Amino acid sequence: MAQPLGNETLDDDDILDLAIGDTDDGDAGSETHVLTAGAEDAGLRADRFLATHLTGLSRTRLQKLVADGRVSVGGRVVGDAAERVNAGDAWTVRVPAPEPAEPLPEKMDLVIVYEDEHLIVVDKPAGMVVHPAPGHWSGTLVNGLLAHCGDSLSGIGGVKRPGIVHRIDKDTSGLLVVAKSDAAHKGLAAQFADHGRTGPLERAYLAFVWGVPEHRGTVDAPIDRHPGNRQRMAIRQSGREAITHWERLESFDGADGQPVASLIECQLETGRTHQIRVHLAHAGHPLMGDEVYGQGFRTKATRLPEEARPVLAGMLGRQALHAARLGFAHPVTGEELSFESELPGDLDTLRRSLSGA
Repeated sequence: MAQPLGNETLDDDDILDLAIGDTDDGDAGSETHVLTAGAEDAGLRADRFLATHLTGLSRTRLQKLVADGRVSVGGRVVGDAAERVNAGDAWTVRVPAPEPAEPLPEKMDLVIVYEDEHLIVVDKPAGMVVHPAPGHWSGTLVNGLLAHCGDSLSGIGGVKRPGIVHRIDKDTSGLLVVAKSDAAHKGLAAQFADHGRTGPLERAYLAFVWGVPEHRGTVDAPIDRHPGNRQRMAIRQSGREAITHWERLESFDGADGQPVASLIECQLETGRTHQIRVHLAHAGHPLMGDEVYGQGFRTKATRLPEEARPVLAGMLGRQALHAARLGFAHPVTGEELSFESELPGDLDTLRRSLSGA
């Protein structure tokens, strides 16, 4: 028989006694968890034991709680996350309320595709940075989410903030899932780290590229920082595994009647920084509008149909890439979710101008 703990279940065989309520240190909104170790827990490290039974908290988070003196056993404060567990020991974990987020909330007109208490799916416009960073401390998706749902965030790693598990470039548009709770963050992060090999994770992008690639293909080439420019990525044997699959959907003729560009769908098997941009450039079909990896595109643009040239020129600084489909298992309910996003206005205009529509 399983006993519920929020959205998690615990087996009676674990002999886990749980009490949830305000801590005795007076922290409003904090929680206390009391766990009695069973025979099967004997010998485990404290952080592993706690992570096994408090599935809504990551092991890193629990290690920090130990370091902060918020974990005790038999009334004694535990000072080392590597301490071994004894059967019958009563462990107490005091989890403080989430701290306020450092980024400031900023009201924005976000396109919310889906939202529940655990996660939110957003259709991000091109030009928006996902997370605050040097040079972009405001106007980011995180700032907008804090204004939209900051009061409903239950805390990621103890901080009241959205949990970013994957990103898309500033000048890429499309779908992005963000965690609102620690449990969702942990579950989504595991799915993305696994690259969908044991689950339904799907990330499909629509890309306008130069030239006409084969109908289907794969680029399997490791990606690392460029040795001469830290702002760029490059194919390097020292890099991390990176695999991109593509399928050609359409091809477009230029002013001379010869094929000049294509619309392809890319499926990510991994998710490295700038992966699609680097891989397609490596394959000889860089993204249209990509000023970083699409060198020489201004010369190529002279071959476009006359009506397409000003459209592409107006997109300078915005690579023609859109995160069009996103699928994953809900990290708490297990339900398989799938979302689609149509081409945004600028890319739809590019497509029509290339096809002569």
